[in-house]
Amino acid sequence: MKPVKPSAKYVTFEELLEKDGYLIYTNVGTSMLPLLRQRRDIIEIRKLQPFTRCKKYDAVLYKRGGKYILHRILKVRPNDYVIVGDNCIWCEYGITDDMILGVMTRVIRDGKSIDVSTNKQYRLYVHLWCDFYHVRVAILYLKRLAYAVLRKLKRLLKPVAQEDGGEKADS
Repeated sequence: MKPVKPSAKYVTFEELLEKDGYLIYTNVGTSMLPLLRQRRDIIEIRKLQPFTRCKKYDAVLYKRGGKYILHRILKVRPNDYVIVGDNCIWCEYGITDDMILGVMTRVIRDGKSIDVSTNKQYRLYVHLWCDFYHVRVAILYLKRLAYAVLRKLKRLLKPVAQEDGGEKADS
């Protein structure tokens, strides 16, 4: 039997951005919640123009250690960026221009297109979520703590199976 050749050529995000200047895909992961819902919302990433720096609040696609990551810029520094996911507590430092592949320009949610540069609701969300970063961290930390306590309580309150395999003893 002859080996079957794949019907589609697999390419990297870098190749798509180089060829077309943009890419459209559905994100995987929860680091950009509540804005991006995993495997439901569609995002458009545009390639950066040469010698262009990203701006505060941009959601950027970058590659670190072989992984593609979409997170938001909290601070632009002279040689790098401070970046964090919308659903993350810890910031990442040392993300440089050469690591960034592109910037998110559009979100398609439930068939509606949201242009991130002009949509007022999106801009308000970004400012509230980023400008009050410390409040967000406290909210996310308390939310995670509450979930951990609930999971622990669930385990403790689970009925213990009878030692005799669940059968009732005759009296």
